[in-house]
Amino acid sequence: MILSTSAHVDTFCRDSLPLQEQWPTFTFPLPELRYPARLNCAAELLDGAIARYGPSRVCLRAPGRRPWTYGELRRRTDRIAHVLVDELHLVPGNRVLLRGPNSPWTVACWLAVLRAGCVAVTTMPLLREPELTELIDRTAPSVALCDARLAAPMIRAAEGSGTRVVTFGADDPGDLTSRCARRARYDLPFHPVQTAADDVALLAPTSGTTGRPKITMHFHRDVLANADTFARHVLRPRGDDLFIGSPPIGFTFGLGGLVVFPMRVGASVLLLERGSPDELADAIAESGATVLFTAPTGYRAMLAEGRSERLATLRRAVSAGEPLPAAVWHAFHEATGVRIIDGIGATEMLHIFVSAGDGDIRPGTTGRAVPGYTAAVLDEEGRRAPDGTPGRLAVIGPTGCRYLRDPRQREYVRGGWNVTGDTYVRDRDGYFHYRARSDDMIISAGYNIAGPEVEQVLLGHPDVLDCGVVGAPDPLRGRVVAAYVVARAERLGDAASADLLRKELQEFVKQSIAPYKYPRRLEFVPALPRSSTGKLQRYRLREQAEEADR
Repeated sequence: MILSTSAHVDTFCRDSLPLQEQWPTFTFPLPELRYPARLNCAAELLDGAIARYGPSRVCLRAPGRRPWTYGELRRRTDRIAHVLVDELHLVPGNRVLLRGPNSPWTVACWLAVLRAGCVAVTTMPLLREPELTELIDRTAPSVALCDARLAAPMIRAAEGSGTRVVTFGADDPGDLTSRCARRARYDLPFHPVQTAADDVALLAPTSGTTGRPKITMHFHRDVLANADTFARHVLRPRGDDLFIGSPPIGFTFGLGGLVVFPMRVGASVLLLERGSPDELADAIAESGATVLFTAPTGYRAMLAEGRSERLATLRRAVSAGEPLPAAVWHAFHEATGVRIIDGIGATEMLHIFVSAGDGDIRPGTTGRAVPGYTAAVLDEEGRRAPDGTPGRLAVIGPTGCRYLRDPRQREYVRGGWNVTGDTYVRDRDGYFHYRARSDDMIISAGYNIAGPEVEQVLLGHPDVLDCGVVGAPDPLRGRVVAAYVVARAERLGDAASADLLRKELQEFVKQSIAPYKYPRRLEFVPALPRSSTGKLQRYRLREQAEEADR
Protein backbone atom coordinates (compact mmCIF):
# COMPACT_ATOMS: atom_id res chain seq x y z
CA MET A 1 0.00 0.00 0.00
CA ILE A 2 1.42 3.38 -1.04
CA LEU A 3 0.78 6.11 1.51
CA SER A 4 -0.30 9.57 0.41
CA THR A 5 1.93 12.58 0.84
CA SER A 6 1.56 13.49 4.50
CA ALA A 7 0.57 16.93 5.75
CA HIS A 8 2.47 16.28 8.98
CA VAL A 9 5.49 18.46 9.60
CA ASP A 10 6.28 16.40 12.70
CA THR A 11 6.70 12.90 11.24
CA PHE A 12 6.74 11.01 14.56
CA CYS A 13 3.54 9.09 13.82
CA ARG A 14 4.33 8.06 10.28
CA ASP A 15 7.83 7.09 11.37
CA SER A 16 6.33 5.00 14.18
CA LEU A 17 3.94 2.94 12.05
CA PRO A 18 4.73 -0.78 11.87
CA LEU A 19 6.36 -2.09 8.72
CA GLN A 20 3.72 -2.42 6.03
CA GLU A 21 4.32 -6.15 5.68
CA GLN A 22 3.06 -6.39 9.28
CA TRP A 23 -0.17 -4.51 8.53
CA PRO A 24 -3.47 -6.33 8.21
CA THR A 25 -5.25 -6.51 4.88
CA PHE A 26 -7.49 -3.47 4.32
CA THR A 27 -10.64 -3.64 2.20
CA PHE A 28 -13.06 -0.90 1.14
CA PRO A 29 -15.98 -2.80 -0.44
CA LEU A 30 -18.66 -0.13 0.02
CA PRO A 31 -18.88 3.05 -2.09
CA GLU A 32 -19.11 5.20 1.06
CA LEU A 33 -15.69 3.91 2.18
CA ARG A 34 -13.84 5.32 -0.83
CA TYR A 35 -12.61 8.55 0.69
CA PRO A 36 -10.68 11.31 -1.10
CA ALA A 37 -6.91 11.40 -0.76
CA ARG A 38 -7.04 14.63 1.29
CA LEU A 39 -9.37 14.29 4.25
CA ASN A 40 -9.62 15.94 7.67
CA CYS A 41 -12.15 13.90 9.64
CA ALA A 42 -12.91 16.74 12.09
CA ALA A 43 -13.70 19.07 9.21
CA GLU A 44 -15.87 16.42 7.59
CA LEU A 45 -17.78 15.79 10.82
CA LEU A 46 -18.29 19.43 11.79
CA ASP A 47 -18.25 21.41 8.55
CA GLY A 48 -19.99 18.58 6.75
CA ALA A 49 -22.86 18.57 9.24
CA ILE A 50 -23.21 22.37 8.99
CA ALA A 51 -23.20 22.23 5.19
CA ARG A 52 -25.93 19.59 5.19
CA TYR A 53 -28.10 20.70 8.11
CA GLY A 54 -27.18 24.30 8.90
CA PRO A 55 -25.35 25.86 11.88
CA SER A 56 -28.41 26.27 14.13
CA ARG A 57 -29.01 22.57 14.76
CA VAL A 58 -28.24 21.55 18.36
CA CYS A 59 -25.15 19.37 18.69
CA LEU A 60 -23.92 19.10 22.30
CA ARG A 61 -25.98 19.13 25.48
CA ALA A 62 -24.85 18.81 29.09
CA PRO A 63 -26.82 18.96 32.35
CA GLY A 64 -27.12 22.50 33.68
CA ARG A 65 -25.57 24.10 30.59
CA ARG A 66 -26.97 25.85 27.57
CA PRO A 67 -26.85 23.56 24.50
CA TRP A 68 -24.23 24.22 21.84
CA THR A 69 -25.34 24.28 18.23
CA TYR A 70 -23.12 22.97 15.45
CA GLY A 71 -22.28 26.57 14.60
CA GLU A 72 -21.31 27.38 18.19
CA LEU A 73 -19.24 24.23 18.44
CA ARG A 74 -17.33 25.23 15.30
CA ARG A 75 -16.66 28.72 16.68
CA ARG A 76 -15.28 27.31 19.93
CA THR A 77 -13.32 24.64 18.10
CA ASP A 78 -11.78 27.23 15.78
CA ARG A 79 -10.73 29.36 18.75
CA ILE A 80 -9.01 26.41 20.38
CA ALA A 81 -7.26 25.58 17.10
CA HIS A 82 -6.02 29.19 16.87
CA VAL A 83 -4.59 28.91 20.40
CA LEU A 84 -2.89 25.62 19.57
CA VAL A 85 -1.20 27.06 16.50
CA ASP A 86 -0.72 30.76 17.33
CA GLU A 87 0.11 30.60 21.05
CA LEU A 88 1.33 27.07 21.66
CA HIS A 89 3.10 26.93 18.26
CA LEU A 90 1.98 23.42 17.38
CA VAL A 91 2.57 22.11 13.88
CA PRO A 92 0.77 19.32 12.03
CA GLY A 93 1.78 15.94 13.38
CA ASN A 94 2.43 17.11 16.95
CA ARG A 95 0.62 14.97 19.51
CA VAL A 96 -1.85 16.48 21.97
CA LEU A 97 -2.93 14.41 24.95
CA LEU A 98 -6.56 14.95 26.00
CA ARG A 99 -7.76 14.38 29.56
CA GLY A 100 -11.28 15.33 30.47
CA PRO A 101 -14.74 14.01 31.30
CA ASN A 102 -17.56 13.64 28.78
CA SER A 103 -18.18 17.35 28.30
CA PRO A 104 -18.64 19.83 25.44
CA TRP A 105 -15.19 21.32 26.02
CA THR A 106 -13.53 17.91 25.78
CA VAL A 107 -15.27 17.31 22.45
CA ALA A 108 -14.27 20.76 21.19
CA CYS A 109 -10.65 20.10 22.14
CA TRP A 110 -10.64 16.78 20.27
CA LEU A 111 -12.04 18.40 17.13
CA ALA A 112 -9.64 21.35 17.37
CA VAL A 113 -6.59 19.10 17.64
CA LEU A 114 -7.59 17.31 14.43
CA ARG A 115 -8.54 20.51 12.58
CA ALA A 116 -5.06 21.82 13.36
CA GLY A 117 -3.56 18.71 11.76
CA CYS A 118 -2.30 17.41 15.08
CA VAL A 119 -2.81 13.94 16.54
CA ALA A 120 -5.14 13.33 19.49
CA VAL A 121 -3.91 11.01 22.25
CA THR A 122 -7.08 9.95 24.04
CA THR A 123 -7.12 9.03 27.73
CA MET A 124 -9.81 8.08 30.21
CA PRO A 125 -10.34 10.40 33.21
CA LEU A 126 -9.78 7.57 35.72
CA LEU A 127 -6.15 6.98 34.74
CA ARG A 128 -3.64 7.60 37.51
CA GLU A 129 -0.25 9.31 37.42
CA PRO A 130 1.86 6.20 36.58
CA GLU A 131 -0.44 5.33 33.67
CA LEU A 132 -0.30 8.91 32.37
CA THR A 133 3.48 8.93 32.71
CA GLU A 134 3.68 5.78 30.58
CA LEU A 135 1.47 7.30 27.87
CA ILE A 136 3.51 10.50 27.77
CA ASP A 137 6.70 8.48 27.48
CA ARG A 138 5.27 6.40 24.61
CA THR A 139 3.53 9.14 22.59
CA ALA A 140 5.71 12.22 23.32
CA PRO A 141 2.88 14.80 23.25
CA SER A 142 3.84 18.44 22.86
CA VAL A 143 0.80 19.58 24.85
CA ALA A 144 -1.73 18.05 27.21
CA LEU A 145 -5.16 19.68 27.31
CA CYS A 146 -6.65 18.77 30.67
CA ASP A 147 -9.83 19.56 32.56
CA ALA A 148 -8.71 21.70 35.51
CA ARG A 149 -10.32 19.30 37.99
CA LEU A 150 -8.06 16.48 36.74
CA ALA A 151 -4.88 18.53 36.39
CA ALA A 152 -2.84 17.58 39.47
CA PRO A 153 -1.78 14.04 38.42
CA MET A 154 -1.41 15.24 34.82
CA ILE A 155 1.03 17.95 35.86
CA ARG A 156 3.06 15.50 37.97
CA ALA A 157 3.11 12.94 35.16
CA ALA A 158 4.35 15.54 32.67
CA GLU A 159 7.24 16.81 34.83
CA GLY A 160 10.52 16.60 32.97
CA SER A 161 8.89 15.29 29.78
CA GLY A 162 8.68 18.50 27.77
CA THR A 163 4.89 18.17 27.60
CA ARG A 164 3.12 21.45 28.44
CA VAL A 165 -0.09 21.07 30.44
CA VAL A 166 -2.85 23.56 29.58
CA THR A 167 -6.04 23.33 31.60
CA PHE A 168 -9.58 24.19 30.59
CA GLY A 169 -12.42 25.16 32.90
CA ALA A 170 -10.35 27.11 35.46
CA ASP A 171 -10.55 30.78 36.38
CA ASP A 172 -6.98 31.47 35.34
CA PRO A 173 -5.39 33.67 32.63
CA GLY A 174 -3.39 30.71 31.33
CA ASP A 175 -6.46 28.50 31.07
CA LEU A 176 -7.53 27.45 27.58
CA THR A 177 -10.96 29.03 27.95
CA SER A 178 -9.35 32.36 28.89
CA ARG A 179 -6.85 32.12 26.04
CA CYS A 180 -9.69 31.52 23.55
CA ALA A 181 -11.37 34.79 24.57
CA ARG A 182 -8.17 36.82 24.75
CA ARG A 183 -7.80 37.94 21.12
CA ALA A 184 -10.47 39.17 18.74
CA ARG A 185 -8.77 37.52 15.77
CA TYR A 186 -9.54 34.12 17.29
CA ASP A 187 -13.12 34.76 16.19
CA LEU A 188 -11.96 34.39 12.60
CA PRO A 189 -12.53 30.97 11.00
CA PHE A 190 -9.69 28.48 11.34
CA HIS A 191 -9.07 26.75 8.04
CA PRO A 192 -8.59 23.03 8.72
CA VAL A 193 -5.27 21.53 7.72
CA GLN A 194 -5.66 19.44 4.57
CA THR A 195 -4.41 16.22 6.06
CA ALA A 196 -4.10 13.04 4.05
CA ALA A 197 -6.81 10.45 4.54
CA ASP A 198 -4.03 8.13 5.73
CA ASP A 199 -2.41 10.62 8.10
CA VAL A 200 -2.64 9.45 11.70
CA ALA A 201 -5.43 11.29 13.53
CA LEU A 202 -5.74 9.30 16.73
CA LEU A 203 -3.50 7.41 19.15
CA ALA A 204 -5.77 5.30 21.32
CA PRO A 205 -4.24 3.30 24.16
CA THR A 206 -5.46 -0.10 25.24
CA SER A 207 -4.22 -2.33 28.04
CA GLY A 208 -2.37 -5.51 27.20
CA THR A 209 -1.85 -8.67 29.17
CA THR A 210 1.47 -7.38 30.47
CA GLY A 211 -0.10 -4.17 31.70
CA ARG A 212 2.07 -2.11 29.32
CA PRO A 213 -0.27 -0.09 27.13
CA LYS A 214 -0.50 -0.83 23.43
CA ILE A 215 -1.01 2.35 21.43
CA THR A 216 -3.27 1.89 18.43
CA MET A 217 -2.83 4.24 15.48
CA HIS A 218 -5.86 5.32 13.44
CA PHE A 219 -6.03 7.41 10.27
CA HIS A 220 -8.48 10.20 9.46
CA ARG A 221 -10.37 7.86 7.17
CA ASP A 222 -10.66 5.27 9.97
CA VAL A 223 -12.60 7.68 12.18
CA LEU A 224 -15.26 8.02 9.49
CA ALA A 225 -15.20 4.35 8.46
CA ASN A 226 -16.86 3.08 11.63
CA ALA A 227 -19.64 5.63 11.18
CA ASP A 228 -20.05 4.54 7.56
CA THR A 229 -20.18 0.82 8.42
CA PHE A 230 -21.63 -0.07 11.83
CA ALA A 231 -23.52 3.17 12.45
CA ARG A 232 -24.88 3.56 8.92
CA HIS A 233 -25.84 -0.05 8.26
CA VAL A 234 -26.67 -1.47 11.71
CA LEU A 235 -27.44 1.38 14.11
CA ARG A 236 -29.11 3.55 11.43
CA PRO A 237 -29.25 6.83 13.39
CA ARG A 238 -31.38 9.81 12.37
CA GLY A 239 -30.75 13.52 12.49
CA ASP A 240 -33.47 13.98 15.12
CA ASP A 241 -31.88 11.44 17.50
CA LEU A 242 -30.51 12.40 20.90
CA PHE A 243 -27.62 10.14 21.87
CA ILE A 244 -26.67 9.34 25.46
CA GLY A 245 -24.36 6.83 27.11
CA SER A 246 -21.96 5.82 29.84
CA PRO A 247 -18.63 5.06 28.09
CA PRO A 248 -15.91 7.73 28.34
CA ILE A 249 -15.20 9.46 25.05
CA GLY A 250 -11.52 8.75 25.76
CA PHE A 251 -12.49 5.11 25.08
CA THR A 252 -13.11 4.36 21.39
CA PHE A 253 -16.53 2.82 22.14
CA GLY A 254 -17.58 6.15 23.65
CA LEU A 255 -15.82 8.29 21.05
CA GLY A 256 -17.77 6.61 18.28
CA GLY A 257 -21.11 6.34 20.04
CA LEU A 258 -21.14 9.80 21.63
CA VAL A 259 -19.20 11.97 19.18
CA VAL A 260 -18.55 10.53 15.72
CA PHE A 261 -21.83 8.71 15.06
CA PRO A 262 -24.20 11.53 16.08
CA MET A 263 -22.16 14.19 14.28
CA ARG A 264 -22.02 12.11 11.10
CA VAL A 265 -25.83 12.45 10.75
CA GLY A 266 -26.30 15.87 12.34
CA ALA A 267 -27.83 14.48 15.54
CA SER A 268 -27.28 15.73 19.08
CA VAL A 269 -25.76 14.11 22.17
CA LEU A 270 -26.30 14.57 25.90
CA LEU A 271 -22.89 14.30 27.58
CA LEU A 272 -22.90 13.05 31.17
CA GLU A 273 -19.82 13.31 33.37
CA ARG A 274 -21.24 10.51 35.48
CA GLY A 275 -23.10 7.67 33.80
CA SER A 276 -24.26 5.27 36.49
CA PRO A 277 -27.38 3.24 35.59
CA ASP A 278 -29.54 5.40 37.87
CA GLU A 279 -28.18 8.63 36.40
CA LEU A 280 -28.54 7.31 32.87
CA ALA A 281 -32.16 6.30 33.38
CA ASP A 282 -33.08 9.65 34.94
CA ALA A 283 -31.28 11.59 32.21
CA ILE A 284 -33.05 9.59 29.49
CA ALA A 285 -36.43 10.33 31.06
CA GLU A 286 -35.69 14.03 31.51
CA SER A 287 -34.11 14.63 28.10
CA GLY A 288 -36.09 12.28 25.87
CA ALA A 289 -32.92 10.58 24.64
CA THR A 290 -33.48 8.07 21.84
CA VAL A 291 -30.13 6.24 21.38
CA LEU A 292 -28.28 4.66 24.30
CA PHE A 293 -24.73 3.28 24.45
CA THR A 294 -23.71 1.31 27.54
CA ALA A 295 -22.34 -2.07 28.64
CA PRO A 296 -24.48 -5.11 29.54
CA THR A 297 -23.84 -4.20 33.18
CA GLY A 298 -25.83 -1.01 32.69
CA TYR A 299 -28.80 -2.79 31.13
CA ARG A 300 -28.84 -5.40 33.92
CA ALA A 301 -28.66 -2.73 36.60
CA MET A 302 -31.46 -0.61 35.14
CA LEU A 303 -33.69 -3.67 35.04
CA ALA A 304 -32.73 -4.78 38.55
CA GLU A 305 -33.42 -1.33 39.95
CA GLY A 306 -36.82 -1.10 38.28
CA ARG A 307 -35.85 1.81 36.03
CA SER A 308 -37.33 0.51 32.78
CA GLU A 309 -40.23 2.96 32.85
CA ARG A 310 -37.69 5.80 32.62
CA LEU A 311 -36.53 4.52 29.22
CA ALA A 312 -39.76 5.06 27.26
CA THR A 313 -38.21 7.40 24.67
CA LEU A 314 -35.45 5.01 23.56
CA ARG A 315 -35.65 3.58 20.07
CA ARG A 316 -32.09 2.24 19.91
CA ALA A 317 -29.84 0.64 22.54
CA VAL A 318 -26.28 -0.54 21.85
CA SER A 319 -24.30 -2.94 24.01
CA ALA A 320 -20.59 -3.75 23.72
CA GLY A 321 -17.53 -4.26 25.87
CA GLU A 322 -18.56 -7.72 27.10
CA PRO A 323 -20.97 -10.45 25.98
CA LEU A 324 -24.67 -9.65 26.32
CA PRO A 325 -26.54 -12.63 27.88
CA ALA A 326 -29.70 -13.68 26.06
CA ALA A 327 -31.63 -13.47 29.34
CA VAL A 328 -30.74 -9.79 29.69
CA TRP A 329 -31.72 -9.11 26.06
CA HIS A 330 -35.13 -10.75 26.52
CA ALA A 331 -35.79 -9.07 29.89
CA PHE A 332 -34.92 -5.64 28.49
CA HIS A 333 -37.03 -6.18 25.38
CA GLU A 334 -39.98 -7.31 27.47
CA ALA A 335 -39.67 -4.31 29.79
CA THR A 336 -39.07 -1.62 27.15
CA GLY A 337 -39.89 -2.99 23.72
CA VAL A 338 -36.35 -2.07 22.61
CA ARG A 339 -34.21 -4.68 20.87
CA ILE A 340 -30.64 -4.23 22.14
CA ILE A 341 -28.02 -4.13 19.39
CA ASP A 342 -25.14 -6.25 20.65
CA GLY A 343 -21.69 -6.07 19.11
CA ILE A 344 -18.01 -6.74 19.50
CA GLY A 345 -15.39 -4.14 18.76
CA ALA A 346 -11.76 -3.57 19.64
CA THR A 347 -9.57 -0.54 20.14
CA GLU A 348 -7.39 -2.01 17.38
CA MET A 349 -10.38 -1.86 15.02
CA LEU A 350 -11.66 1.42 16.52
CA HIS A 351 -15.26 0.25 16.97
CA ILE A 352 -17.81 -2.52 16.35
CA PHE A 353 -17.26 -4.96 13.47
CA VAL A 354 -19.62 -7.85 14.33
CA SER A 355 -23.21 -6.98 15.22
CA ALA A 356 -26.85 -7.17 14.12
CA GLY A 357 -29.82 -4.84 14.26
CA ASP A 358 -33.59 -4.93 14.10
CA GLY A 359 -34.97 -8.19 12.63
CA ASP A 360 -31.47 -9.63 12.13
CA ILE A 361 -30.85 -9.81 15.89
CA ARG A 362 -30.58 -13.29 17.38
CA PRO A 363 -30.36 -12.95 21.18
CA GLY A 364 -27.40 -14.80 22.64
CA THR A 365 -25.24 -14.24 19.56
CA THR A 366 -23.00 -11.27 18.88
CA GLY A 367 -24.30 -10.99 15.32
CA ARG A 368 -22.76 -11.19 11.87
CA ALA A 369 -19.96 -9.30 10.18
CA VAL A 370 -20.92 -5.64 9.86
CA PRO A 371 -21.24 -4.53 6.20
CA GLY A 372 -17.76 -3.47 5.10
CA TYR A 373 -16.06 -6.16 7.20
CA THR A 374 -15.29 -9.85 6.76
CA ALA A 375 -15.14 -11.97 9.92
CA ALA A 376 -14.07 -15.57 10.39
CA VAL A 377 -13.16 -18.13 13.02
CA LEU A 378 -9.61 -19.42 12.57
CA ASP A 379 -8.04 -22.63 13.81
CA GLU A 380 -4.54 -22.90 15.28
CA GLU A 381 -3.01 -23.03 11.78
CA GLY A 382 -4.72 -19.81 10.75
CA ARG A 383 -7.23 -21.53 8.49
CA ARG A 384 -10.98 -20.98 8.59
CA ALA A 385 -12.47 -23.37 11.12
CA PRO A 386 -15.59 -25.31 10.12
CA ASP A 387 -18.90 -23.83 11.30
CA GLY A 388 -19.68 -25.02 14.81
CA THR A 389 -15.99 -25.35 15.73
CA PRO A 390 -14.43 -22.99 18.32
CA GLY A 391 -11.51 -20.88 17.20
CA ARG A 392 -10.02 -17.40 17.21
CA LEU A 393 -12.18 -14.55 15.96
CA ALA A 394 -10.50 -12.71 13.09
CA VAL A 395 -11.60 -9.76 10.96
CA ILE A 396 -10.62 -7.75 7.87
CA GLY A 397 -12.12 -4.44 6.78
CA PRO A 398 -11.52 -0.71 6.30
CA THR A 399 -9.95 -0.36 9.78
CA GLY A 400 -7.29 -2.49 11.40
CA CYS A 401 -4.47 -2.84 13.86
CA ARG A 402 -1.39 -0.66 13.68
CA TYR A 403 0.50 -0.48 16.97
CA LEU A 404 2.91 2.34 17.65
CA ARG A 405 6.42 0.84 17.81
CA ASP A 406 5.29 -2.41 19.39
CA PRO A 407 6.47 -5.97 18.60
CA ARG A 408 3.01 -7.23 19.59
CA GLN A 409 1.89 -6.15 16.11
CA ARG A 410 2.94 -9.62 14.92
CA GLU A 411 0.71 -11.26 17.52
CA TYR A 412 -2.45 -9.35 16.61
CA VAL A 413 -2.04 -9.43 12.82
CA ARG A 414 -1.59 -12.87 11.32
CA GLY A 415 -1.87 -13.70 7.65
CA GLY A 416 -3.53 -10.34 6.98
CA TRP A 417 -6.24 -10.96 9.61
CA ASN A 418 -6.80 -8.94 12.78
CA VAL A 419 -6.96 -11.70 15.41
CA THR A 420 -8.82 -10.35 18.40
CA GLY A 421 -7.96 -12.78 21.19
CA ASP A 422 -11.58 -13.93 21.57
CA THR A 423 -12.75 -17.51 21.14
CA TYR A 424 -15.90 -17.74 19.01
CA VAL A 425 -18.03 -20.25 17.13
CA ARG A 426 -19.61 -19.35 13.80
CA ASP A 427 -22.90 -21.03 12.89
CA ARG A 428 -24.04 -21.94 9.39
CA ASP A 429 -26.05 -18.70 9.09
CA GLY A 430 -22.95 -16.58 9.69
CA TYR A 431 -23.78 -15.61 13.29
CA PHE A 432 -20.93 -15.51 15.80
CA HIS A 433 -21.30 -17.02 19.27
CA TYR A 434 -18.91 -15.88 22.02
CA ARG A 435 -17.12 -18.54 24.07
CA ALA A 436 -14.29 -16.94 26.05
CA ARG A 437 -11.33 -14.61 26.04
CA SER A 438 -8.22 -16.22 24.65
CA ASP A 439 -5.84 -14.33 26.94
CA ASP A 440 -5.68 -13.07 30.50
CA MET A 441 -7.85 -10.01 30.03
CA ILE A 442 -10.74 -9.54 32.44
CA ILE A 443 -13.79 -7.82 30.94
CA SER A 444 -15.68 -6.20 33.80
CA ALA A 445 -18.62 -3.85 33.22
CA GLY A 446 -17.28 -3.12 29.74
CA TYR A 447 -13.71 -2.32 30.87
CA ASN A 448 -10.71 -4.38 29.76
CA ILE A 449 -8.49 -5.07 32.78
CA ALA A 450 -5.16 -6.87 32.53
CA GLY A 451 -4.77 -9.28 35.44
CA PRO A 452 -0.95 -9.08 35.41
CA GLU A 453 -1.12 -5.30 35.77
CA VAL A 454 -3.13 -5.63 38.99
CA GLU A 455 -0.70 -8.30 40.19
CA GLN A 456 2.21 -5.93 39.69
CA VAL A 457 0.53 -3.26 41.81
CA LEU A 458 -0.34 -5.67 44.63
CA LEU A 459 3.21 -7.01 44.66
CA GLY A 460 4.37 -3.46 45.34
CA HIS A 461 2.70 -3.54 48.76
CA PRO A 462 5.12 -4.50 51.57
CA ASP A 463 2.74 -7.06 53.08
CA VAL A 464 2.13 -8.99 49.84
CA LEU A 465 4.45 -11.92 49.22
CA ASP A 466 2.78 -13.37 46.14
CA CYS A 467 -0.48 -12.96 44.26
CA GLY A 468 -2.49 -14.05 41.26
CA VAL A 469 -5.36 -12.17 39.60
CA VAL A 470 -8.11 -13.63 37.43
CA GLY A 471 -11.70 -12.84 36.48
CA ALA A 472 -14.51 -14.23 38.62
CA PRO A 473 -18.16 -14.54 37.54
CA ASP A 474 -20.44 -11.75 38.71
CA PRO A 475 -24.16 -11.42 37.98
CA LEU A 476 -24.00 -7.63 37.59
CA ARG A 477 -20.62 -6.91 35.97
CA GLY A 478 -20.16 -10.11 34.02
CA ARG A 479 -16.72 -10.55 35.58
CA VAL A 480 -14.94 -8.91 38.47
CA VAL A 481 -11.27 -8.81 39.38
CA ALA A 482 -10.48 -11.55 41.90
CA ALA A 483 -7.11 -11.53 43.65
CA TYR A 484 -5.56 -14.46 45.47
CA VAL A 485 -2.93 -13.08 47.83
CA VAL A 486 -0.18 -14.65 49.91
CA ALA A 487 0.35 -12.12 52.70
CA ARG A 488 2.75 -11.78 55.62
CA ALA A 489 1.47 -13.99 58.42
CA GLU A 490 1.71 -11.23 61.02
CA ARG A 491 -0.97 -9.24 59.17
CA LEU A 492 -3.44 -12.13 59.27
CA GLY A 493 -3.77 -12.79 62.96
CA ASP A 494 -7.56 -12.99 63.01
CA ALA A 495 -10.60 -12.28 60.83
CA ALA A 496 -10.64 -8.61 61.77
CA SER A 497 -6.97 -8.22 60.83
CA ALA A 498 -7.59 -9.95 57.51
CA ASP A 499 -10.53 -7.68 56.74
CA LEU A 500 -8.42 -4.63 57.56
CA LEU A 501 -5.61 -5.76 55.24
CA ARG A 502 -8.11 -6.63 52.49
CA LYS A 503 -9.51 -3.09 52.52
CA GLU A 504 -6.01 -1.64 52.70
CA LEU A 505 -4.91 -3.59 49.61
CA GLN A 506 -8.03 -2.65 47.66
CA GLU A 507 -7.43 1.02 48.43
CA PHE A 508 -3.73 0.61 47.54
CA VAL A 509 -4.70 -0.58 44.04
CA LYS A 510 -7.25 2.24 43.64
CA GLN A 511 -4.58 4.81 44.44
CA SER A 512 -2.00 3.25 42.11
CA ILE A 513 -3.95 2.61 38.91
CA ALA A 514 -7.42 3.39 37.57
CA PRO A 515 -9.85 2.53 40.39
CA TYR A 516 -12.10 0.34 38.24
CA LYS A 517 -9.23 -2.17 38.14
CA TYR A 518 -9.20 -2.87 41.88
CA PRO A 519 -9.96 -6.45 43.07
CA ARG A 520 -13.55 -6.55 44.25
CA ARG A 521 -12.82 -10.05 45.52
CA LEU A 522 -9.65 -10.57 47.49
CA GLU A 523 -8.87 -13.89 49.17
CA PHE A 524 -5.87 -14.73 51.31
CA VAL A 525 -4.27 -18.09 50.51
CA PRO A 526 -1.21 -19.90 51.94
CA ALA A 527 0.30 -20.48 48.46
CA LEU A 528 -0.45 -20.09 44.77
CA PRO A 529 -0.64 -22.95 42.26
CA ARG A 530 2.53 -22.99 40.16
CA SER A 531 4.06 -25.34 37.64
CA SER A 532 7.36 -27.10 38.12
CA THR A 533 9.05 -24.20 36.37
CA GLY A 534 7.43 -21.70 38.72
CA LYS A 535 4.84 -20.38 36.26
CA LEU A 536 1.58 -19.25 37.85
CA GLN A 537 -1.24 -21.58 36.84
CA ARG A 538 -4.01 -19.05 36.37
CA TYR A 539 -6.36 -21.67 35.01
CA ARG A 540 -6.48 -23.25 38.48
CA LEU A 541 -7.29 -19.90 40.03
CA ARG A 542 -10.07 -19.46 37.46
CA GLU A 543 -11.41 -22.89 38.40
CA GLN A 544 -11.33 -21.85 42.05
CA ALA A 545 -13.19 -18.63 41.25
CA GLU A 546 -15.80 -20.51 39.24
CA GLU A 547 -16.25 -23.07 42.02
CA ALA A 548 -16.71 -20.36 44.63
CA ASP A 549 -19.52 -18.90 42.53
CA ARG A 550 -21.55 -22.11 42.52
